[in-house]
Amino acid sequence: MTLPAILDASEMGIIFAIMALGVYISFRVLNFADLTVDGSFVTGGAVAAVMIVNGYSPILASLAALIAGFFAGCITGLLHTKGKINDLLSGILMMLALYSINLRIMGLTLEDGVSRPNIPLLNTDTIFTKVGDFFNSIGLGDYGILIFMIIVTLIFKFLTDYFLKTEIGLSIRATGDNQRMIRSFSANTDGLIILGLGISNAFVAFSGALIAQYNQFSDVGMGIGMIVVGLASIIIGEAIFGKKTIARTTLAVVFGAIIYRIFITIALNQGILDASDQKLVTAVIVILALVLPKLIDKQREKNRKAKHKLQGKSNSKANGEGESVA
Repeated sequence: MTLPAILDASEMGIIFAIMALGVYISFRVLNFADLTVDGSFVTGGAVAAVMIVNGYSPILASLAALIAGFFAGCITGLLHTKGKINDLLSGILMMLALYSINLRIMGLTLEDGVSRPNIPLLNTDTIFTKVGDFFNSIGLGDYGILIFMIIVTLIFKFLTDYFLKTEIGLSIRATGDNQRMIRSFSANTDGLIILGLGISNAFVAFSGALIAQYNQFSDVGMGIGMIVVGLASIIIGEAIFGKKTIARTTLAVVFGAIIYRIFITIALNQGILDASDQKLVTAVIVILALVLPKLIDKQREKNRKAKHKLQGKSNSKANGEGESVA
């Protein structure tokens, strides 16, 4: 595998890391199975692409994508908290709604405003063309995007760490751990869930906006399986780097996204996988990561019980011999 291929994989991985941080907030912190991600990822790409094509600054377009994702997540939260819809179903409903909404958003680039499945960005200025021009001017063109994305992703990582240690962040964490208990302290758990899901999908949409600019196109199908990619990044990162503290866990999520992307790229370059196999491999990774720890814990518990049982028999035998001697 060549250095440019590893560099490209690292760039993609660190962009996806922002999305993985969003998934971490919903799945790990809030304990909310939010499938909105597959839709809000595309929403971010669609909003950014439309604004860039219409002449807006790519930075402004990316921030607008973040805001759009926040509102999408908040609506999912409202469906669950105020509409009393199951968390999984509320995410699925929002994801389905966003499919049509995203088509309409991308259709805003056409005069008649009809739905549009994709928007090319080949001849437009994006964040990455501007970043590339800047780093080329100082002789770091090959590593410009990677350096820029490391800075951006670390900003999101440190903001997440800081937020989750604030009073509101601690309340969101407590809501994810035990919603009934935190409600007994008169906390507004509905508002906390809505806010948490809004932040989560804001991160996801921002990542989608960056991916659209990196790939130079936005497509309505680009979000398929993103939730599984995010989970794979979280699980891989936690398995390798651990999760003792919030700061360590978020760093693990970032590295997990990069490692996952490099692994997929190596497999593709070596001919082990076809491009169409990526989603299958990701699903298998997540399944193994979820199932194996439970099987290992079950086996450990079985061994522990067997050891206690054997120890009990030994003690009984020793007591019986002692009584016979007496």
